[in-house]
Amino acid sequence: MNNTPWTKEEFKAQLMQLNTRYHIHHPFHQAMSNGKLNREEIQLWVANRFYYQITIPRKDAAILSNAPDRVFRQRWIKRIIDHDGTATTPGGIEAWLVLAEAVGLQRETVENLSMVLPGVKSAVDSYFDFAKQAPWQEAVCSSLTELFAPEIHKQRLKTWPVHYPWVDPKGLQYFQKRLGKVQTDVQHGLEITLNYFKTREQQERAIAIVNFKLDVLWKMCDAMSAVAKLAI
Repeated sequence: MNNTPWTKEEFKAQLMQLNTRYHIHHPFHQAMSNGKLNREEIQLWVANRFYYQITIPRKDAAILSNAPDRVFRQRWIKRIIDHDGTATTPGGIEAWLVLAEAVGLQRETVENLSMVLPGVKSAVDSYFDFAKQAPWQEAVCSSLTELFAPEIHKQRLKTWPVHYPWVDPKGLQYFQKRLGKVQTDVQHGLEITLNYFKTREQQERAIAIVNFKLDVLWKMCDAMSAVAKLAI
């Protein structure tokens, strides 16, 4: 067994190779990008993904509560603001609710979580529990599925207007806004991960953590795919 630590460049390359397990490759998401979902299935995805959206700032607050590093907290706290917004500036959660309305859902229906599937809730809750209980550096590492997010946002911006012209275009602003923010977030999370996980054992632990988060995203799609009766 080779216990030699990877260089930072090698470690980053190992993390990037995990993109083959990203949920962009899930049959449910492939069906979405190929225009194979109907209106109800698009609505199902938007309503269920909302549970993930509202959990993200809670996850980030849990990370902050475990982090004694003030400089880290000063940078990480922007993630909460980006999602929750402020009294005067709407954030990502509000943008997602605009998306919900754009696909024909009532805001109240989405906010009361009545459409959230048990499998989706279980997967998302497992992520929140991990972030709350793990060392803050490990919780930060779990966010690195963001490495692969730009491609999925670009895909939605490209394919939805073609395949789902009935969706009000203003609803797609969430994806556009995330493209502008995700790169800064990725750089910060990657910086912490590359500096903290130094031994080969630690680096392999980081790979396992990102795989866990990839599983969370995949299981969410599994749950929705089962309801949509798509073959997986």
